[in-house]
Amino acid sequence: MSTIDTSNAMNIYSEYATQTAKDSAASRLKSAANADYSKANDDELMDVCKQFESYFLEQVFKQMAKTVNLTGDGDRSTSNLVDFFKDNTIAELATQSTETNSLGLAQMLYEQMKRNIGDTDIPMAVTDEE
Repeated sequence: MSTIDTSNAMNIYSEYATQTAKDSAASRLKSAANADYSKANDDELMDVCKQFESYFLEQVFKQMAKTVNLTGDGDRSTSNLVDFFKDNTIAELATQSTETNSLGLAQMLYEQMKRNIGDTDIPMAVTDEE
């Protein structure tokens, strides 16, 4: 009875899935950045700002993860599979962090974009200093 070596297929699939996920996030951010927000309502504008903050956090988390070897000296197929799920987990963590424990970057971008559009009715962020 012969066995089929599926490690190469797993490598190809996980590399494809990882690259597709990376391309998708970057293309969504590019299309959002190129849109005209002069007629956008406050919710749409804040949503785009949160998307940017989430993408920024995702990139920071990915760079942090590169400093740690999570797979040890395992085989390449295991490493690719870990990379795929790690990327998805990091993206979800960045999104959740933006929604719950925001850095304030989205709010600052929102306020700046509102100023650039010329809207003077900007709800400012509430701070503890007041």
